[in-house]
Parts: sequence; structure tokens; C-alpha cells
Amino acid sequence: MTDIDHLADKLAIRELVDQWIIASDSGLWPLFDEVWHDDGVMAATWFQASAADFAAARRKGFDNGVSIIHANLGHISTIRGTRAIAQTKMTISQRAPVHGVVVDVTATGRFYDFLEKRDGRWGMVRRQPIYEKDRMDPVEPGASVTLDLALLAKFPVGYRHLGYLQTQAGFKVKEQGMPGLTGPEVERLYQQGEAWLAGTGNAGRVE
Repeated sequence: MTDIDHLADKLAIRELVDQWIIASDSGLWPLFDEVWHDDGVMAATWFQASAADFAAARRKGFDNGVSIIHANLGHISTIRGTRAIAQTKMTISQRAPVHGVVVDVTATGRFYDFLEKRDGRWGMVRRQPIYEKDRMDPVEPGASVTLDLALLAKFPVGYRHLGYLQTQAGFKVKEQGMPGLTGPEVERLYQQGEAWLAGTGNAGRVE
């Protein structure tokens, strides 16, 4: 592979990562479907299943007014042959009422993506968010909300407030097991990423 080919692959992967959030947040579902390979899987606090089922659930939420907005920040990718791992700093912002008070929850973390080039096209095989920290803020200045501390404590620190809000909104949130900034879950994810790049791993797993 020439340097130009390598750069072209890196640019294609970055565009794919950006296409995911533009399509998802704007309701551009044909563009969203283009991001994935047919066997793609997605894991999130509120959903762990195939990419096709995730797209259907995301579309249903979008049509019903669920407000989840993403932003991509710094990005790196590692390419070995036709496989790649991409890490992208990101934020997830969700707005919803909690105990009668409209709040924004902002979660900061990384998208950890398993990608493969098939028939000349890069696509996502697995997307696993890493949840590093989050916070909750009332939208109206001066408003306050009192949280159930027992419910809050059910979720890891990386998505504690996001899990709380999503539970209040009726989502079934995975209480434990999602990777955070440190800990065995993220270390296992890194090991899976290395196996994927080595050609020995199967990315089609949902944690």
C-alpha cells in the first residue's frame, strides 16, 4: 500500500465516522444505512443489537421527538490490511424531562469502531462507545431537580446521569458492563481491538 492509498483509507474512515452522526442526528436514514456492513452491531446504554435494529429504533425515537445529539472531536485510526480500529472523541447530548424538569445531559467519551474494507468499501462492523464522564443541567436558568440517589448509583460514573435520564424516559438502560475511561471493560475492548487488527478476532460482539 502506498502512502497515498493509506491516506485515502484514513480519510474514508474519518468521513464514515462523521457520516454516522450527521445521518443519525438529522434523520437521513439512507445515509445512515450506508455506514454499516450488513453484519454490523451497535452497543449503547439503551440498545445492544444489530445495526439494522439499532437504525430502526433510532428512527422511531427520532420520529417521536427523542432528542439525542452527537458531536465528533479528535480522531485517530489504525489500519492493518483491510481492517481498522478508529477512536473518536465525542459528546452525546440528550434533552428530556426528569421529575418534571427539562434537563440536558452531556456525556463525554469515545466511539471505538471496528471497521473493514469489503469490495473496496469501508464499513462499520461494530461500534462500541466508551463512556468517560457526564453531567446533568436544567435547561431553564435557576431551575433545580432532585435525583433519586439510589437509582443514580446503579449506573457507572461514565454514564450515571445519562442512564438516569434515559430510565426516566422509558428506556431500558444497561446498568453495568459498558466500558469507561479505565477498568476491565475498556481493557477487554482494547484486547478485542488488537485481535481484530491481527485478523484473529471477531468484531461482531455486543457488550
